[in-house]
Amino acid sequence: MTEKSTHKRVKSRIAGKTGRQEVPIKGGRRLDVMTKHKAIEIERGGSSQLEKAAHRLKASRKSQKVLVVPLKSMSKARQAMRKVGVSGTVRNISGTKRSYVPKATRSSDGKRRK
Repeated sequence: MTEKSTHKRVKSRIAGKTGRQEVPIKGGRRLDVMTKHKAIEIERGGSSQLEKAAHRLKASRKSQKVLVVPLKSMSKARQAMRKVGVSGTVRNISGTKRSYVPKATRSSDGKRRK
């Protein structure tokens, strides 16, 4: 499927002068934007697409991971990142709101805590 012009515009704005777009990662996948320290994925789709984006962020092996979504999808994006087990920032497209999703910790019995 072809990429929408709004998606391209957001990618180029986020990448800035030094960031790279459509960077290949493991598994024949591509990450939307990668800078020196950040991996950034822009997603407008539903829950399954958000989980796929979180998996791509996890595979990037960058220290800072950012998932950019529309404002109405921020809670679903946080849930998707928790489900996949990746820590990072979820922010809206305009950049006015953001929230951090911490890495899940394990309790003494070996089960994950939220």
